[in-house]
Amino acid sequence: MTRVFSGVKPTGHLTLGNYLGAMRRWAEVDQHRSDALFCVVDLHALTVDHDPARVLRLSRQTATLLLASGLDPELCTVFLQSHVDEHTRLSYLLECVATDGEMRRMIQYKEKAPRERERGGSVRLSLLTYPVLMAADILAYGADEVPVGEDQTQHVELTRDLAVRFNQRYGHTFVVPRATPPEVAARVMNLQEPTSKMGKSDDSGPGIVYLLDEPDVVRKKVMRAVTDSGQDVEYDREARPGVANLLEILGACTGADPEALAGGYDSYGALKKDTAEAVVETLRPVQARHRELCADPSYVDGVLRRGAEKARAVARPTVDAAFRAIGLMPAVPEPVPVR
Repeated sequence: MTRVFSGVKPTGHLTLGNYLGAMRRWAEVDQHRSDALFCVVDLHALTVDHDPARVLRLSRQTATLLLASGLDPELCTVFLQSHVDEHTRLSYLLECVATDGEMRRMIQYKEKAPRERERGGSVRLSLLTYPVLMAADILAYGADEVPVGEDQTQHVELTRDLAVRFNQRYGHTFVVPRATPPEVAARVMNLQEPTSKMGKSDDSGPGIVYLLDEPDVVRKKVMRAVTDSGQDVEYDREARPGVANLLEILGACTGADPEALAGGYDSYGALKKDTAEAVVETLRPVQARHRELCADPSYVDGVLRRGAEKARAVARPTVDAAFRAIGLMPAVPEPVPVR
């Protein structure tokens, strides 16, 4: 059976982009067709300055929203990265396979490190090395597929490179995974800056629809979305990014083709109104289920505990094999006393 792994970093409140671009597909497709593991990658939230209480709060909220989006713990495994030690065990081994040059070419480091230097500071070492931890997240589980947006394909390519290199040097140990980007709404764009991704770490609230936004807040944000010069409603991602973003969101919510939808509108106002209502209706069941789960925190705790146990059982044999392959001596268990 195909194994799928993907994760969500708890660095901000989850957005419509997270849901349409990834979470809905996980719930509707991936957990039914594969052995699927979905992880709140909380260790990745520590690569930048952070408030510990906020990371803790967002980790629980993220896990709860994954369940609210339709992930079923009877069909898939939902857990927190920090609850499974195999992630960090394997990460160091892969650091011993990765190169400095590879790490410095990764996009997050290339973008953030120069900005910090200009301010007279320096980024954390973990920002440089976290792509290796991301590779460990994937390789520990023998994942065949990693459903990601196009902005994360670089990380999957690094994972593939490290898996191949390890296998060539030390013997076949890892499955070489492949990225599987979603076909529709792979990147939902910011409503105020339609050439930029709708990111959960972004602070420009008016351009971001959060999964827990009230319906009236959603409507206000969509109705105020930036469009383009002219009045014709046309689907053209390059020339008309604002309108194209609305059409893609409407298409993702309704299952219709964005280009076909464009022909049904002769004004931006009508398009915005229909898009707003479609988003409200798409989020309604997620928000209702989230309220139910928040009223029963022990259920979420139990799901995460059992999920970590299942994930550990899957990852440990692969990670132990990697330790042996690279030349590390296995721990010798205490002898059982004879009576």
